Amino acid sequence: MTDRAAPTGTVHWVGAGLSTGSGLAALCEHTDGVRLWHRTAERAAAALDRLGLAGRAEPCAYTLEALMARLVPGDVVVSMLPAPEHAGLLAACVARRAHFACSSYVSDAVLDQVPAAGEAGIVVLTEAGLDPGVDHLFAHSLVARARAAIGDDTAAPYRFTSYCGGVPAVPDDFRYRFSWAPVGVLNALRSPARYIEDGAEVVAGRPWEATRGHRLDGEDFEVYPNRDSVPFVRQYALPPAWRPLTFVRGTLRLDGWLRAWDTVFAQVREGDDAAIAALAQELAAAHPTTPDDRDRVVLSVSLEVYPPGARGDATGGGAAWAGSYLLDLEGDEQESAMARCVSRPLALGVRHILDGSLPPGLSRAAGTAERSERWLRELADDGLRFAFRQGG
Repeated sequence: MTDRAAPTGTVHWVGAGLSTGSGLAALCEHTDGVRLWHRTAERAAAALDRLGLAGRAEPCAYTLEALMARLVPGDVVVSMLPAPEHAGLLAACVARRAHFACSSYVSDAVLDQVPAAGEAGIVVLTEAGLDPGVDHLFAHSLVARARAAIGDDTAAPYRFTSYCGGVPAVPDDFRYRFSWAPVGVLNALRSPARYIEDGAEVVAGRPWEATRGHRLDGEDFEVYPNRDSVPFVRQYALPPAWRPLTFVRGTLRLDGWLRAWDTVFAQVREGDDAAIAALAQELAAAHPTTPDDRDRVVLSVSLEVYPPGARGDATGGGAAWAGSYLLDLEGDEQESAMARCVSRPLALGVRHILDGSLPPGLSRAAGTAERSERWLRELADDGLRFAFRQGG
């Protein structure tokens, strides 16, 4: 393996969409080598002005060729582009020995390049946003606390849930506010979800059909499973001796969302790619995100571990150990809650690339419980508010 590419201090932040927020400002406080790449230099400059960063970062017109021409070994590239474009950016980073960071799940196309990235001595940081990202930090923290209290060898049944959603701060009839591209929201609904319920694996071909009520701090929400939850049993280091009664990672929506979206589901159920793309354009036009409305991000992660042989019918009561994290933030006139919750953890990860504390090869936001606790402390110091509760 080549020696680790020593960080230069230069950060190329590629993309200035809805999830780019105060994390970019936090990076400007730690290095004077930030460049914001957008479709044109004028749009990049406008984005910097909106974020109060005019003169503190360099606006650049993005093309992959233009970026590669300015990359040198040890630079950091932050991809805020759609997930299918991460692999192309990572390939450029491997070729130039530049580190790479994004907030998205690890795709096969990215994973295929990890060995070459390791050989090049560069960090590939992924799953370092909100969901995935902060949810991983919460999960690792809860599992570590429960293991310390119960031990790894006890045949204990448990229930784990992790739900996250961006919603309007003031509920509307549509019961939703787009915080990322509508076509992405619709395509996520078309992807089957696998999770564990009543001790058995379940696959929901249409995830919204598995929607159920979920109560948090006296407020009613709706939740449904998302993607494939099962691999995270291992990723979160849950002891093999423990027995999952429930293990689900999913999406949170306002109460009444299922009913409000009934006509949308009918079109998602029957539509092909072209129809879904057209529907996304219709929804974007009908429900625009404006500077005047405010969003809200809610992330709830909980773990309940029961005594051996228990059925785990109770919620909290009767558990040998129970704990939960809740993040509930509203956007303000400076930035949306979603931009804050995605960009702040991602910027923290980039700072750890710059300080040399992340090794070459693949890293996720929460590779270990120890790292999770450190990042949670640092995020709290950065002003990202969340609460931990132990017990029912």
